[in-house]
Amino acid sequence: MKVSLIAALGRNREIGKDNDLLWHLPSDMKFFRDTTLGHYVIMGRRNYESIPERFRPFAGRTNVVISRNADFHAPGCIVCSSLQDALHTAEDNGEQEAFIIGGEQIYALALQHDVVDTMYLTHVDAAYPDAHAHFPEFFPGEWRRTLLNSHGTDERHAFSFDIFRYDRNR
Repeated sequence: MKVSLIAALGRNREIGKDNDLLWHLPSDMKFFRDTTLGHYVIMGRRNYESIPERFRPFAGRTNVVISRNADFHAPGCIVCSSLQDALHTAEDNGEQEAFIIGGEQIYALALQHDVVDTMYLTHVDAAYPDAHAHFPEFFPGEWRRTLLNSHGTDERHAFSFDIFRYDRNR
């Protein structure tokens, strides 16, 4: 099974503040939806809880929430106790490409454990010095980077952004 990671990050790797997104970029949200549709999406409990209730679980995807709390329940989701358990669950059910969708701790675990084959990273041209959550540092030399889309500012997008696909050099 291929393991992919998908995230949007600011100039300084910012991904969130107060358990919420830092920006509203409809075209990037469409890219997220279109890319993950039909796949397993794996997220941490706090990331799951940050999703507005009307959007969870994400429709058209198998939602997997990681929580160390054995009593945690997420209606319409599979709850696993670890990233490894979540990945095994996806693979055991025939998933071809599982997506890790956050948050900060889950991204860090996935990169530390060297389980990520591909990253879809949206680089937002914005900086948030008071952000609470950051995407982990990674070594660009370990990845082949391909530009998928560039988007400028407009009436629906306050910030410009570029979407890149990073494939691990193996």
